[in-house]
Amino acid sequence: MIDIGLCGWGDHSELYREAGASRGKLPVYAQWFRVVEVDSTFYAIQAASVLEKWANETPADFRFVIKAYQGMTGHDRGGRGGRRPYESDEAMFAAFLEAIAPIRAAGKLLAVLFQYPPWFDCTRRSVEILRAAKARMGDTPCALEFRHQSWYADGMTEKTLAFARREGWIHTVCDEPQAGAGSIPVVEAATDDAMTIVRFHGRNADGWVTAGRPDWRDVRYLYRYDEAELTEWAARLRRLERLSREVCVLFNNNSGGDAADNALQLMAMLGQLPPRGSFALAPPKEAPEQLKLFDLE
Repeated sequence: MIDIGLCGWGDHSELYREAGASRGKLPVYAQWFRVVEVDSTFYAIQAASVLEKWANETPADFRFVIKAYQGMTGHDRGGRGGRRPYESDEAMFAAFLEAIAPIRAAGKLLAVLFQYPPWFDCTRRSVEILRAAKARMGDTPCALEFRHQSWYADGMTEKTLAFARREGWIHTVCDEPQAGAGSIPVVEAATDDAMTIVRFHGRNADGWVTAGRPDWRDVRYLYRYDEAELTEWAARLRRLERLSREVCVLFNNNSGGDAADNALQLMAMLGQLPPRGSFALAPPKEAPEQLKLFDLE
């Protein structure tokens, strides 16, 4: 099974052009896709009541990939002023698990995504950090994504995959620019029989390394996949589907509003329909003609 969705549901204005659709975006999003990645949990651990609301306003078969809080993956480098809002790593992980409990109780948690930063390289200390994180997460399904090339360079690919398989991590296959040590290649493999995650970051090589720029996020993920690129990936996803029972595909090329169009284009290539049963977008009340989210021809 291949499930396709987007990273976040708030930035895809093209999904909400129908009259009234901008109010309560998540239920409308769920008419188009059955899975979503939650990015807001990376910036702050949310209140459990917020995640309970998300669980309640989505269909029974809808699921979430929830991004691990930045302190859990070392992105904050100790937090502002060297201080984190939690007294210990144990307290931080416990707060995160408490926050996601309503999603998990509803049977809607696909995985927690641990995306490690570009400076998290392949060292013995990093391996110890990964083991500690996985142990704190208990039996929560966890996916692993690296941003440093050393995990897959110089003959390390098989060792990295074997480690992930042994430690119970779900492998994340990434499509991203090849822009030096701070990027990883496409590693077409699975480490979990039940699940593999695929994330599309775009291929904007010039914009990938934008540290220090105030608009780094807008620049980094500005990319639209063309038909040939998606056709190549459709075949790759079919191969991954033979390695895991489910392949979760998430488009993160949000900067120019391309993620939703590309995701639906890929769904059409794979012979899938959105949950709403059609790619057609019903016209707003003031529009005399039907609009389409994208042209399939």
